[in-house]
Amino acid sequence: MSQRRLDQITQALKERGYRLTPQRLAVLGVLAQSPDHPSVEEIHHQVRRDFPTTSLATIYKTVHLLKEMGEVLELGFADWGSRYDGRRPYPHPHVICTQCGAVVDHELAGMADISREVSDKTGYSISHHRLDFFGLCPRCRATVK
Repeated sequence: MSQRRLDQITQALKERGYRLTPQRLAVLGVLAQSPDHPSVEEIHHQVRRDFPTTSLATIYKTVHLLKEMGEVLELGFADWGSRYDGRRPYPHPHVICTQCGAVVDHELAGMADISREVSDKTGYSISHHRLDFFGLCPRCRATVK
């Protein structure tokens, strides 16, 4: 899945005429492969392993561009800042650990039905949604006992 997703993001950038620098490709790779919704700082840390002179500003600009293109989903949190999902850049449920901040994707059957029902009952034209569940992940629960 991650190679296919990387190819999709790369193709979207090419179609819009954006340059595919080695640093930008490294950012795309992190976002397409990361199941844990990294922050810009975490992406920067990973990219600097191969490209030590890459600035944090380069990462911010690339992530912002991808977000504007709809290729990355941003999850903003008061306690942990923004985290990014490049694997599944569409609204879907997340489970978030209130202790360590881990973010896990979860699919719920019927999400389209829920969105449609909310639209029907409120009269709103729903453009997007966000559904988050909060609790302790198994690793943090094990340390609490």
